[in-house]
Amino acid sequence: MTGHCNCGAVRFEITQRPAGVYVCHCSICRRSTGSNGIAVVVVPNEHFRWTAGQDQITAWAKPDSAWETWFCRTCGSRVPGRNDDARMFVPAGLLGRDADDLSVLHHIFVGSKAGWDVIGDRGQQHVEQVRR
Repeated sequence: MTGHCNCGAVRFEITQRPAGVYVCHCSICRRSTGSNGIAVVVVPNEHFRWTAGQDQITAWAKPDSAWETWFCRTCGSRVPGRNDDARMFVPAGLLGRDADDLSVLHHIFVGSKAGWDVIGDRGQQHVEQVRR
């Protein structure tokens, strides 16, 4: 499974099919995307590989927080980033047609979602993050 940013400068490959999509509705993700949140897949580090453009990635970290975002310095598209020590998150919208059959598994931080945001799929809803 492959993906890329809008301009194609940043490219990557996923060698293990993700189980599904997570949608974060927290206020930080809403402000970062200008939308209802961000839809991502989570991939073990060993199944993620950059294929081009790592030098085109820049990051922004929210002060006094562990929250960070990564994006293409050319087109501004959000790009994959570090989820934790073992996994990467990949914005689902960057994936190609081979990801079209994925479905939403979890909605996280629905306790802070926008009032106009109506969740209409079967993904489990969590007031905060998914507990593992």
